[in-house]
Amino acid sequence: MYIKYLKLINFRNYRKLDIEFNKNINIFIGDNAQGKTNILESIYYCSIGKSPRTNRDKELINWDNKESYIKVHVLKKSLDKKIEIKIFKEGKKGININSIKISKLSELMGVLNVVMFSPEDLKIIKESPVYRRKFLDIELCKFSKKYYYSLVQYNKVLSQRNIILKNWDKSNYVDILQVYDKQLSKYGGVIIRLRNKYLKKLSEKGKVIHSNITSGVENIEFKYITCLTSFDKIEDNLFEILEFNRKKDIYKGSTLYGPHRDDFIVNINGINARNFGSQGQQRTSILTMKFASLEIIKEIIGEYPVLLLDDVLSELDKNRQKYILSSIKEIQTFITCTGIDDIKKYIVDEAQLFTVRKGKVSRI
Repeated sequence: MYIKYLKLINFRNYRKLDIEFNKNINIFIGDNAQGKTNILESIYYCSIGKSPRTNRDKELINWDNKESYIKVHVLKKSLDKKIEIKIFKEGKKGININSIKISKLSELMGVLNVVMFSPEDLKIIKESPVYRRKFLDIELCKFSKKYYYSLVQYNKVLSQRNIILKNWDKSNYVDILQVYDKQLSKYGGVIIRLRNKYLKKLSEKGKVIHSNITSGVENIEFKYITCLTSFDKIEDNLFEILEFNRKKDIYKGSTLYGPHRDDFIVNINGINARNFGSQGQQRTSILTMKFASLEIIKEIIGEYPVLLLDDVLSELDKNRQKYILSSIKEIQTFITCTGIDDIKKYIVDEAQLFTVRKGKVSRI
């Protein structure tokens, strides 16, 4: 899988951009705040219909315009795809795939698979469980429509249940909660099962990658942390937990247990990387997660996704830089950086260099 060309109109600081890419490595060089990351952001947006940087689509539109436009041409083993997205000021968007308008965002999933690595990803390790759940949700939605559907349905039911809990009075809502809890257990069971399966696969792939990066010194493991007492009969187990904790939920006015509260931990040599890992170990853990994700997607769909590296090489030491640049020979990769002096010797001849300055891109 690789992207042949990209077209942008009024996207971020790009009034108009038409650019063809190398199917191997594409490197964008320029000072900060020139528009390098915007190119990667537009590619990512065409993958899942959301930006990795903002939840407000209107921020993607060039200042004095009412809409923006993105088009990518994706070449795949099975069938070429052209994705076109219009983003409107009022917050709506329209998506076409091969000139056919799609009605659901789920239809976009899997058309263009990408894995993105940026300095912001350290939050996955260092900060709250929200970031780790978001990582799992995004990765699983890329190749599992069942997961995407279950996640959407679970969040709808959760929202309705929380409304009941927040407005609880002397009225008898027990029967309604019984219905909601059965639905939460049904969809939540799918979410928990697939998350646990994915983390086991991430550990399997990650152990090999992490060992190679650290010369065999470190062992990495990803472990799912959930409210369940076991992974047998997950739906029944989850329903019992929801039923048992209803009084507590009513008192708090919120659903306190379920996959929306779950987490996972990253252990390095048996020690929690979030609490006790060094900055270098945390960066290496993220690197392992991203490259393990590449391998999982390759295993499932039969080809590598596109890799986006946003200003991360400068954050890594020489050994980690060398690992990345020696591991992307079969993967179309987009790299943003301020200079390439430190990585020249690792870059293959097929790499295409671009300079970016004030929203203008030039081929070197």
